[in-house]
Amino acid sequence: MAEAVPRLQIPAPDGVSSLVEQFPVRRDWHTGVATGIGSLPGTSPGEAAAIVAGELPDLPHLVELPDRGVGADLIGRTAGLLVDIWAEVVPSGWRIARRPGRDTLRAKDLMAWDLDAAEERYAGAEWVKVQICGPWTLAAGLELASGHRSLTDAGAVSDLAESLAEGLAAHLADVSRRLPGAGVVVQVDEPGLPAVLAGSLPTASGFGTVPAIPGARAGELLTTLVDRSGDHPTVAHCCHVAAPLRLLRACGFDALAVDLTVVGERASALDAIGELVEGGGILLAGVVPTTMPAEADAPLRRWAAPLLDTWNRLGLRREDLTGSVVPTPTCGLAGADRAWAVRAMRQCGQLAQALRDLPEDW
Repeated sequence: MAEAVPRLQIPAPDGVSSLVEQFPVRRDWHTGVATGIGSLPGTSPGEAAAIVAGELPDLPHLVELPDRGVGADLIGRTAGLLVDIWAEVVPSGWRIARRPGRDTLRAKDLMAWDLDAAEERYAGAEWVKVQICGPWTLAAGLELASGHRSLTDAGAVSDLAESLAEGLAAHLADVSRRLPGAGVVVQVDEPGLPAVLAGSLPTASGFGTVPAIPGARAGELLTTLVDRSGDHPTVAHCCHVAAPLRLLRACGFDALAVDLTVVGERASALDAIGELVEGGGILLAGVVPTTMPAEADAPLRRWAAPLLDTWNRLGLRREDLTGSVVPTPTCGLAGADRAWAVRAMRQCGQLAQALRDLPEDW
């Protein structure tokens, strides 16, 4: 037997070894994993984070618990992150305020408690996901002092978008400080964007609608937000049947989160999904129902069907599923009971495992 050639040992420069140990190379955030969209039932962030950590350990998400009321809802939660813009609750909803009040402080406190829970339960995770309300849904849901939607004032929209970008940067820094070594994925929720683009949102009086925002303008603000997210992977989430997937992808988002049970058969959506995957983007595929369905005991392949049908119609290779798809519930789970919320997340995790070695009979 030939004598083994000794390996040449090259010492690492001073400090490099310790840096490698402190900041190890992370795996891809999206390969072979599942995650949640955001909201869960209940009011205890510690309990919710513990469930997420148990069911979705590879990509846990910062829990959202809207059952807690003011400040825990989509608009209020993100309003609490804004820089130098404050909000308060009035009978018609959230409204921009002149100074920080109890509603803004409550939103900040709720977020801090959620981050405390994440710090305790997600310690050691390679990746975590956070969610914020996107600028257009925020501008549609946050009123001016006059009572009109912020959406009606171009200057107010720009100010909100800038404040949101600054607030997001501070939020990401806080998450990174609490979970050192973890990569942070940013999900931007835009459920109101289709209505903003269609001009179908009612005015304050209820007798008219807010004029439609051009797609180019909508894309401009979203692109800026993506750019301001730095190196963090970004996800655009819109589970509306008319989700503008091509527009969102053109804004630079790394991934799109969609409800495949709703958009899976729309030709325009299919084309956009195909372009996303073929262009190296990631699909967060909403396939597991948000509330317990009649066929709750159906086999796992039942929930995989919308994804596999879409994949087959696009002529994509099944071998690429695990590297291109992250299974999720179809939307948030706030409306589910606790048992189904846990089960839905578990089904997503099991589906992610199944995609790694897809059964032949699926």
